[in-house]
Amino acid sequence: MYQGLVHLHNLGRWVVIVLLFLAIINAIRGLSGTRPYGKGDSRVALFLMIAAHIMLLVGLYQWIAGPWGLQNIQNLGMGGVMKDSVYRFWAIEHITGMLIAIILITIGKGVGRKQVNDATKHRRSFWLFLVAMIIILVTVPWPFREVARPLFPGGSV
Repeated sequence: MYQGLVHLHNLGRWVVIVLLFLAIINAIRGLSGTRPYGKGDSRVALFLMIAAHIMLLVGLYQWIAGPWGLQNIQNLGMGGVMKDSVYRFWAIEHITGMLIAIILITIGKGVGRKQVNDATKHRRSFWLFLVAMIIILVTVPWPFREVARPLFPGGSV
């Protein structure tokens, strides 16, 4: 079951990145101030938030039940985890970065409900989604990193 969730989490990464990219493009198109913040903007943001929260739940399960998160902290102690860059990435950096990104995505989704003009909604959502995208891209275990995971489920590094 754990390995299946790793594959699901890997595939979900792409769903979140694509939806986040679409949300950023929508926000950029609205920065001119002439395009209203419409149902399409809100819908993409909603699907993005749902996908991000599903990935959060899958990732939290992996962190708690899997060998790389809580188990490493319990076995090695926090000092031991912090001394090893791979263990530190999985136990601390990845989960912290993703939590921050998901919080920003959730706030970005909520911007559409605010009683402000459409240009302000687009501008705020753009910045929140852009920062979330940067954090996600930095804290994903890309194949070129020391903490590599395959690009797609079932692939090899």
